[in-house]
Amino acid sequence: MNLYQHFRDEIIHIVEDLGASGELPGGLDTARVAVEPPRQAGHGDITTNAAMVLSKPTGLKPHDLAAVLAERLKKVDAVSKTEIAGPGFINLSLEAGFWHRRLKEIIEAGPAYGDSEMGRGEAVNVEYVSANPTGPLHVAHARGAVVGDALASLLEKAGYSVTREYYVNDAGAQVDALARSAYLRYCEALGEEIEGIPEGLYPGEYLIPVGEALAKRDGDQETVERLAAEAQRIAAEQDRALAAIHNKRRPETTEPPRELAENRSNSGH
Repeated sequence: MNLYQHFRDEIIHIVEDLGASGELPGGLDTARVAVEPPRQAGHGDITTNAAMVLSKPTGLKPHDLAAVLAERLKKVDAVSKTEIAGPGFINLSLEAGFWHRRLKEIIEAGPAYGDSEMGRGEAVNVEYVSANPTGPLHVAHARGAVVGDALASLLEKAGYSVTREYYVNDAGAQVDALARSAYLRYCEALGEEIEGIPEGLYPGEYLIPVGEALAKRDGDQETVERLAAEAQRIAAEQDRALAAIHNKRRPETTEPPRELAENRSNSGH
């Protein structure tokens, strides 16, 4: 049970009954009626602005309308006390048994307690973490994982159809620039003077240990050239694969049947 919606429905029902009996005007717009927790714990369990937002269309002062509604709310099941606060807010206190029944509902529902249909199955894609591989990891990447997963779970709880996506950013111009930057650090670790990192590459010192590790593992310039050639081969394969995907997405053009083509030729078209 959504207790705020439950008691809002009760208030709307009271307003409609009062309208039907002629005690209040009929057909009142109740869209702005709200039920929510009170700002202070000592002001009951829930509070409503019903008298405040319906005062003008009923022609009654908020406090006077609150008195009418409060008297009816005393008869609602589980309401133990009503109190008019300020200019016309109505605070409600609920019986202990009401809360005991809610505890039973929570235990019986288990993880499904609080599920909502608000999202109505609308598809939502949540992309999170997706750490940039061209730089070192930091604490914000871990924070992104927690926040992203929590957000996706809340959306699922609210009735959305959620897809969690981790974008694997391991291809394209950024990764090519990373490879070239690591290659320069590799040459530097072998004793070559690189005279700075060209614009467009990654000058960060975090790649120096990477270059040193590559030099330690792979050794001399001959290996460097072999790795460079291998990198170019892989890049070419990626380009061909992307081109193939692009071509598949193009609409196919169909040739007319041979007989139709011959007829068009003979007819002068």
